[in-house]
Amino acid sequence: MRILLIRLRLIGDVVFTTPIIRALRRRHPGAHLAYVAEPAAAPIVADNPHLDEVIVARAPGAAGRALADLSLARQLRRGRFDLAIDLHGGPRAATLALLSGARRRIGYAIPGRSWLYTDRVPRPRQLRARHSVENQWDLLGPLGVAPPDRERDATEMPVSPAAAATAAAKLDAAGLADRGGLVVIHVSAGNPFRRWPAEAFAALAEGLVARDPRTRVLLLSGPSEYEAARAIGARARAATGVSAARIVDQVELDLRELRAVLEDAALFVGGDSGPLHVAGTSRVPVVGLYGPTLPARSAPWRPARYVTESVEVALPCRPCDQRRCEPGDFRCLGRVTPAAVLAAAERALAAGGAQRTAKEGTWPLKPA
Repeated sequence: MRILLIRLRLIGDVVFTTPIIRALRRRHPGAHLAYVAEPAAAPIVADNPHLDEVIVARAPGAAGRALADLSLARQLRRGRFDLAIDLHGGPRAATLALLSGARRRIGYAIPGRSWLYTDRVPRPRQLRARHSVENQWDLLGPLGVAPPDRERDATEMPVSPAAAATAAAKLDAAGLADRGGLVVIHVSAGNPFRRWPAEAFAALAEGLVARDPRTRVLLLSGPSEYEAARAIGARARAATGVSAARIVDQVELDLRELRAVLEDAALFVGGDSGPLHVAGTSRVPVVGLYGPTLPARSAPWRPARYVTESVEVALPCRPCDQRRCEPGDFRCLGRVTPAAVLAAAERALAAGGAQRTAKEGTWPLKPA
């Protein structure tokens, strides 16, 4: 049997499909499993042990999109897939599922696109307090797959040995050869609705290095916001008087390198964006910051023994579709205080430390 999975768009969305990959491999151990992702998110599944093939769907500008997709469709058709599962539901993904030539195609029952599938799964239009893993898992319903379990069906992104080597070299060059007490903070997000203020990140870094002389903070950002991370680092160092070796902002990591660094980190802090979900595939304690989104939908999907803290402020306008801020001031994240996040970080660090002690210093903990 040959199975095609299609999940376009964002990093976190692809992370949340990885339990599905494992479930399909478990159900069809001899199948050929292929996955279509866009370039930004393809590293999430590049090293997945359950996949036989990763196909990268290039996303050129509008002028070249049709030609690129025609070439991709030809590639998919040559794959002679028996089953295609559209985990996305957008027009491009739905069309690719049809053009793959797969005899059976599973997708969401969406007006105007349902005809492209042989099996249609209902998808409520309203935002529900139900995890994205569970929402996408509904597409396995026509195959008779049992509901997901966080212990057995956690998200996953294996560490690449090559990425681990390059990441280690970068940290060593930045003075972070000793990984003990390393706190990774991701300070950027893809849209303003999910962006915690820069001064709040600086205050958090200040509080973390003040609480323990062994703590070192690594500030990371997306490629377009390196200068923002460096400004946050400069502000935090000026306020605390610590050296650049304790609050580091000059390291640039790709997704696979980030995953490798998190294997030995003491804590990850970040908003609801791709790096948070990459952190969720590891065993590092996580503090997630939620504004327009809900932890119930997008907190790390992993075993309960791995420490996860979620910080949010209750507001009547949450969750929202992130197209227009009704109050106009992005208060859902603006009202999340550095003190609240620092308290969550301290709890997560303490719980992670207790786990390390229970395992006689072994970290990260090995999965059950």
